[in-house]
Amino acid sequence: MRNPLSSKVVEIQPSGIRKFFDIVSEMKDAISLGVGEPDFETPWSIREEGIYSLEKGRTFYTSNAGLKELKVEICNYLQRKCNVNYDYNTETIVTVGGSEAIDIALRAMLDPGDEVLVPQPSYVSYVPCVQLADGVPVIIELKEENQFKLTKHELLGAITPKTKILVLPFPNNPTGAVMGKEELEEIAQVCIEKDIFVISDEIYSELTYCGDHVSIASLPGMKERTILINGFSKAFAMTGWRLGYACGPAVILKEMIKIHQFAIMCAPTTSQYAAVEALKNCDADVAAMRQSYDERRRYLMNAFKEMGMDCFEPFGAFYVFPSIKKFGMTSDEFATKLLEQQKVAVVPGTAFGDCGEGFLRISYAYSLAQLKEAMGRIQKFIQSLQKEDE
Repeated sequence: MRNPLSSKVVEIQPSGIRKFFDIVSEMKDAISLGVGEPDFETPWSIREEGIYSLEKGRTFYTSNAGLKELKVEICNYLQRKCNVNYDYNTETIVTVGGSEAIDIALRAMLDPGDEVLVPQPSYVSYVPCVQLADGVPVIIELKEENQFKLTKHELLGAITPKTKILVLPFPNNPTGAVMGKEELEEIAQVCIEKDIFVISDEIYSELTYCGDHVSIASLPGMKERTILINGFSKAFAMTGWRLGYACGPAVILKEMIKIHQFAIMCAPTTSQYAAVEALKNCDADVAAMRQSYDERRRYLMNAFKEMGMDCFEPFGAFYVFPSIKKFGMTSDEFATKLLEQQKVAVVPGTAFGDCGEGFLRISYAYSLAQLKEAMGRIQKFIQSLQKEDE
């Protein structure tokens, strides 16, 4: 019997995030700080709109690209928040989460052998999606001394004649790094000079704690070479609704919609109606959640300082990325022993790229009570390691 599997798919490794999540799900009294999912319920007015859409029998397909009402509100939102204008009809698509948008953007733009620059540490889907689209991922290793931001020098050093796309993952998962306007202007200058397109993953754009988010698409000369990707999972606590979107040049969006049409048909109708409410009327809910995340972020930074763990200060998303290099263990070893001895699950930094070695990702999308209990257990674990060294 011939091999039924694609060698390309077999060679792709499963997500490193899920390993510890699967273990902790079977462990009594364990605390998981590993999953990037808001602990808030979806705001009631959003849920109510979803319920109402079901009561009214709105269970039909929408157009492939999404509900007109939602696409209009997405464009209004991006103009209001990011100062960038898109046409709802030709430059916007509603997707099944931001992840689908990443996938179909790469598939629409890549020919075999085209190179895609992927700064790491970063979200686990970028490299596999490039590989599935027959592109070649080229890793740019971000550095802690640069606060895990992408520098102009690093970008220039990775570009070859085959470079076509730069993935720009800020605010960043897992590091929490953000990039300001001046830093993005340097990146934009290189992209324009070298004729590179950008996939800007801005799923955490609402979760910044040091000034407003800046989209590279808003900079001169960049809208026409940027696919802006965002969604509702993080800012609006709508992970299970599975809804995202992409905006960009009409010539690219036309082909993305074609892939979406054959693979998906359309995003969930109920979720789309609920998302209209989210964009129109839920700024206050988002602000309240952001304030809570910021309180947790500041608590964790103080807790790390008190227990002697090194951690640069993140200003975006809901993750911290502390260093464990001083303890003489790999990230996987540290995370495994912490789970076994103190029943606290975190994610090894290597889940987000080889350059994540020596770091852990800890999510603060959990209550302060859970975080305090977890930090207490982590402190006990570190004290036990220090005793072993005495």
